[in-house]
Amino acid sequence: MALDQEAGHLGVVVEQIALDGVQQGDYAQGGFFRTVVAATNANPNPIDVIQAATPRGSDDALRPPIPLERTSITGLRHVAGAVSMARDGPDTATSSFFIVTQDAASLDFGGGRNPDGQGFAVFGHVVVGLDVARAIQMRPTDGQEQLTPPVLISAAVMLTPPPAVCGA
Repeated sequence: MALDQEAGHLGVVVEQIALDGVQQGDYAQGGFFRTVVAATNANPNPIDVIQAATPRGSDDALRPPIPLERTSITGLRHVAGAVSMARDGPDTATSSFFIVTQDAASLDFGGGRNPDGQGFAVFGHVVVGLDVARAIQMRPTDGQEQLTPPVLISAAVMLTPPPAVCGA
């Protein structure tokens, strides 16, 4: 999958669940709206990520909730370049995703970033353009982690047809 935005190009390898949203055009004209920088984050489990959503927002009502794929089961980790689903409680993720710009074990199962300890579901990895994600992360915010202005995703396309079984 390729994400083109005003800040540059990101090439991402993703699982089938994310490809469904790309194939349906959910992310084109969406954008990166949030940045979390560990150095300025008051959470006892600081992270470095940028978060994106569809044009309909971070809790897109047109997308059904996705079952949480725990890192304790998948074996995937929140290392720099990991692409993961944003969520509130387990099994509540719909469409918003984030890119990890620095290793963040606190996002894995058992980590302390989410109070329920279930972690977040890694479903892909940036293979081209991690520098672009890091540049987005350093853009101006409103002081509440909201990018000002958000970074538009002008296109989100599949580069090749998905295989019958996808894996990260």
